[in-house]
Amino acid sequence: MSAIPSVRCESCGTHADDPFALAGCRSCGGTLAVSHEPPRLRGAALRELFDSRRGAPDASGPEATSGVWRFRELILDADPPGIVTLGEGRTPLIASDAIRRFTGVDSISVKHEGLNPTGSFKDRGMTVAITHARLVGARAVLCASTGNTSSSLAAYAAHAGIPAVVLIPLGKVSPGKMAQTMAYGARTLLVRGDFDDCMRLAREAATRLKAYLANSLNPWRIQGQKTIMLDLLQQCAWKAPDWVALPAGNLGNTAAFGRALVQARELGLIDRIPRLLCVQALGAAPFAKSFASGFAQRERVKAETVASAIRIGDPASWDRAVLSIRATDGVVTAVTDDAILAAQAEISRAGIGCEPASAASVAGVRAMREQGVIARDHRVVAVLTGHLLKDPSAAAADSLTLEVDATVESIERALP
Repeated sequence: MSAIPSVRCESCGTHADDPFALAGCRSCGGTLAVSHEPPRLRGAALRELFDSRRGAPDASGPEATSGVWRFRELILDADPPGIVTLGEGRTPLIASDAIRRFTGVDSISVKHEGLNPTGSFKDRGMTVAITHARLVGARAVLCASTGNTSSSLAAYAAHAGIPAVVLIPLGKVSPGKMAQTMAYGARTLLVRGDFDDCMRLAREAATRLKAYLANSLNPWRIQGQKTIMLDLLQQCAWKAPDWVALPAGNLGNTAAFGRALVQARELGLIDRIPRLLCVQALGAAPFAKSFASGFAQRERVKAETVASAIRIGDPASWDRAVLSIRATDGVVTAVTDDAILAAQAEISRAGIGCEPASAASVAGVRAMREQGVIARDHRVVAVLTGHLLKDPSAAAADSLTLEVDATVESIERALP
């Protein structure tokens, strides 16, 4: 294996020598980033290398079976025996006439990250973070979560044989996500407070107790989440769309997507950078509020929304996300819970399905199309971040459910 890349502060440039000091820079408090040596190959040669690794159905090894480790030169160049993988990534890009009609965009696809092993995009970052945790000899891993991070952490830590502790806001996480976390054996602490309280505690505990923090503050998580964009670009034959829309809560994906797109352009993988559309729920929209004022100041809110996965009022990856929006000429907006649920219902009717937070991306595309920011002929990809079964209680009621007698005549009357 190549040497593990160094980690430095994005604000002051200080290098973090302690592999467990991942909550932020100890000099200035800024967020941390992985400093990579540029790969030897560029442009068409690098595209060809990545394309060759997509693998036949019977291929084995992380490069062939994972949509993360296929891009290992841009992530973490680890030896295959040390990689902790559950076959994450390789998620589909799906086109739907129903979603086209709903958004008013003729060329829109959804990238369904809910089809990862634990049902959310978190697996892409977690395979890298837990691999790094194993490489540096972590005795335990820790996270704060609204549900998806804890499920992913619990699964990957169990696979690696590393004890896991998760902090979850009491009464504010769906039963499906709780069930996953507990089934995988994580020590689950129900905190009397909201996610922001859990995040504050996790950061303090990681610093004082020397636990390995696996939230998106961890720069290795961001490395893995970059591959959502790399995978998407590869599926588009390295022809960048005009827009990539994504839900925004803790802003880790916003940070990762911008970083991946800039890097892809610098390496000649693509010839232009698509614009990011970062979509928050109106009741949890500090980033959208700040964007409206040109990011003049950091905003914090008391978050409340049906989209529990993005119910975050003080996002941890704020500074990184601002850089991403500026680097991609991006837009940040907020949509109502009603708009999110309407989009979720339409996605479900298309046979795709996602949890409410995921549908924010599609709701945001529709809103921006109505405002004329996105044109009908723009090429758009909307990222769905979590599976429908992550939060089935929030799914729209099925108006076609009928109680009938046990007769064929009852079935005949119900046929359309």
